[in-house]
Amino acid sequence: MHPDAPDATGGDVIEVTLTNFQRDVIDMSQRMPVLVDFWAPWCQPCQALTPRLEALAASYAGRVRLARINSDDNPELARRFGVRGIPNVKAFVGGVMVDEFTGVLPDRELREFVDALLPSPAEPTCDEARAALLRGDADAALALNEAALGLDPLFEPAMLGRVEALIAQARLDEAQAALDALPEDMTDRARIGTLYARIAVARRQPGDADHDYAARIARNPDDLAARLEWSALHAAEEDWEGAMKQALEVVRRDRDFGDDAGRRTLIDLFDLLGSDHPLVRHYRRELAAVLNK
Repeated sequence: MHPDAPDATGGDVIEVTLTNFQRDVIDMSQRMPVLVDFWAPWCQPCQALTPRLEALAASYAGRVRLARINSDDNPELARRFGVRGIPNVKAFVGGVMVDEFTGVLPDRELREFVDALLPSPAEPTCDEARAALLRGDADAALALNEAALGLDPLFEPAMLGRVEALIAQARLDEAQAALDALPEDMTDRARIGTLYARIAVARRQPGDADHDYAARIARNPDDLAARLEWSALHAAEEDWEGAMKQALEVVRRDRDFGDDAGRRTLIDLFDLLGSDHPLVRHYRRELAAVLNK
């Protein structure tokens, strides 16, 4: 260790060199976030930042580790991680570097930087909600997601899980309103798109599932309203091929029927299942062939 290096302050802070970097940064970051502070004894901003980082790490009571690397004594590590100015703090989670900053941040921004690395306190409750929904208990899933949001109001999985529970309860207007009110910076745009598609598909489900659609269509193959209702019933039963087949037949017989309802039904089903689903690939080709006749 460099003779001018600050003394370590306890278990939350450790001096790191090339020898122990793998163990005390990479391996440790599998268990908790590790902040790596690249510093040098001649760097005055480093001397100002270090005690604040130490106090911050200690305030997390063992949930965060601070590792300090003297960049003068460990040039290989500094080169490996592209250190061009100090102090340079790099955050490691799960064995990889996930974020960094250079210079001295205000205390509030330092805490925000670390908070973003930590799992949300809502995560265990959100996991319980997901399990409840998988076993078909939408009421419990909704209650658990709302409890998770009480712990972390902006926890994205709980916000989207609440929408899923509302859809499962057929509370479609509430689910739509919750989706529309989501913050613009939500990251899981694919899941949000799927939820919108699920609502659109669910809204088409017929209120009375006792109609003999097969008989109606056998009597009149051009009963396109029956075909659309049958498509919706297939979708409600997760018979995706049956749903797509009937919607495609509507497009084939009358593209303009119901304000292009057949094509719009197919697009919603495509969005719901995702572009990699084999049925989506097949029926996209079929739809393109019909539209390009």
